[in-house]
Amino acid sequence: MLRLCWECEKPLSGRIDKRFCDDSCRSNYNNRQNRDHNQLMRNTHYALRRNYRILMKLNPKDKIKISRKRLLEEGFSFEYITQMYRTHKGALYCYVYNQGYLDLKNDWFLLVKRT
Repeated sequence: MLRLCWECEKPLSGRIDKRFCDDSCRSNYNNRQNRDHNQLMRNTHYALRRNYRILMKLNPKDKIKISRKRLLEEGFSFEYITQMYRTHKGALYCYVYNQGYLDLKNDWFLLVKRT
């Protein structure tokens, strides 16, 4: 039975379970298969990195109170966080890695850093 490369469709020789004629074909095939997922992941990671940098810039120490307007001016997106933490008193902290914020109402936020 003639086996063909999954990428370029050239005849294969060698191992019975071989799928590609060389590393280039294997790489091209896998990159094409993962292109859509990679773009979504790339965009999400970019947004998380941007949010993280903004929080780091605005909160150089451990805590600071800041307005929603200032966060939005910097380009912060409230849609992208890595985790949420609810305290025993019911306060909900949203985190981007170790940088977090707490909604204080009236468009004010407490920026915190978790150690």
